[in-house]
Amino acid sequence: MKKSELTIENMYDLQYTEAAELFRGHTYPWEVLAGIHDFIAQYGPTLSKEDYKEVKPHVWIHKSAKVFDSAYLAEYIIIGPETEIRQCAFLRGNIIVGANCVIGNSTELKNVVIFDNVQVPHYNYVGDSVLGYKSHMGAASLTSNVKSDKKLVVVHAEDGDIETGLKKFGAMLSDHVEVGCGSVLNPGTVIGRNSNIYPLSSVRGCVDADSIYKGKDDIVKKTEA
Repeated sequence: MKKSELTIENMYDLQYTEAAELFRGHTYPWEVLAGIHDFIAQYGPTLSKEDYKEVKPHVWIHKSAKVFDSAYLAEYIIIGPETEIRQCAFLRGNIIVGANCVIGNSTELKNVVIFDNVQVPHYNYVGDSVLGYKSHMGAASLTSNVKSDKKLVVVHAEDGDIETGLKKFGAMLSDHVEVGCGSVLNPGTVIGRNSNIYPLSSVRGCVDADSIYKGKDDIVKKTEA
């Protein structure tokens, strides 16, 4: 992916998130990670009291959402309409979950924006990431959000590197991305629209839109598959 393809404009349809304003004024999606907490703090109190209930300080849940009693909710969380937070889900804070989403049993979230109609339904970890509209992470797939050498994450575009200045950066999934079961998305992974990741993949770097990722040396365009 070239730098121009990594922009918010090219990766996400902002009509499918309650957090559209969070993205305004930014170029790349990872730039919003540092602002999720403050956005929730400011935006949460403006949510309709007819539609949302502040169930504890700084946690707003739409009245049509279903949250199981065993789910853990920290602070600074917004959960949208018709979303289901299943048993023993662990929401650690600074989380925006859109409408019609599934956050599965034992799934852990931390500092994320999850667009509408996203599913992370089985034993997933998603941290310091953005998951676009109708993206899906298969069972036990996860984001790795810190490099083993603890250095700042760099995004490697085709036409040059982009210094993010971030130590914690999981993955940016565009709209309609499918991640296969048991896959690991390494720090700084960016996946373009409508792409599929094979199960048990270890993904690093950028994956073009409309691609099928079978391995780092075996990535094909869907029109060629």
